[in-house]
Amino acid sequence: MSGTQAFGAPLHVAGPEGPWDEVCDRFESVGRAVVHTTWGEWLTAALLDPELRALLGRDRPRYRHSPAAAGRLAFAVSRVVMKHTAAAVLGTAPAALDIAYLPGGQPVLRGFGGELWLSLAHTEELIVVAVSRGGPVGVDAEAVTRRVSFEALQGQVCTPQEAELLAALPEDRRAARFLRLWTLKEAYTKALGQGMRRGFATVGFCWDGDGRAVLADDSPAARAWSFTTCLVRDRYLVSEACRDTGRDTARGGGQGTGHVAGQAAGQVEDRLRDDPGPLAGTGLPPAQTVRS
Repeated sequence: MSGTQAFGAPLHVAGPEGPWDEVCDRFESVGRAVVHTTWGEWLTAALLDPELRALLGRDRPRYRHSPAAAGRLAFAVSRVVMKHTAAAVLGTAPAALDIAYLPGGQPVLRGFGGELWLSLAHTEELIVVAVSRGGPVGVDAEAVTRRVSFEALQGQVCTPQEAELLAALPEDRRAARFLRLWTLKEAYTKALGQGMRRGFATVGFCWDGDGRAVLADDSPAARAWSFTTCLVRDRYLVSEACRDTGRDTARGGGQGTGHVAGQAAGQVEDRLRDDPGPLAGTGLPPAQTVRS
């Protein structure tokens, strides 16, 4: 089975009822799974859940003191989704799990250290959760309509080699590649437990012959990382970084290289230049991007 087929695209989970079987099958098959949903899909079920207090756990004070209603609701739902996802692959009750946070903001399950790694991203209506049993994982999501200025930010985001390659691209392809590079770096630094505290310009990526992202560092440690990038709902760019602590790190060995889940790399960047159209909303203003 190829890396693309094995890992697949993020799975849609429409509510607390799942479908979790597909998530568990993916997790058992390849050791990790990424799910996506919108906070509007989970909002009613989450707020009416009699176990909401237990589900929020140590996040409840932050939820209660969030000033903006939309941000508060998105925050609550994202934590509920994260607990349901972790509980599904662990075969336990969501309310039985206790999520804490490392200094860089990385969520961890108390009592499951080394057994399950978590990552969370949410922007606008989208919520993405990644779970891995093989090693640290990080995920990031950005709306394809977000316009990030390469000219203004290249020194903060790009290595000199990346900036040179991007500057040589046509403007539309440069914008697509820059946004993709941004999400890859954020996913990777989140997996490292550093998040945006680590300067993106200190992390270098290059592209193989198929347009797939790999770390520019050719060390054995760097080769243990794999990267996926895909479009979700034709509106959001989602990138994932995962390190498999038990994987053969020989580059070129299928899962040992970066790959694009479900779509060829060129197709991702081509489609980033299209107008994604509207997304059905909740009737509430969208939440702002939150780095978790």
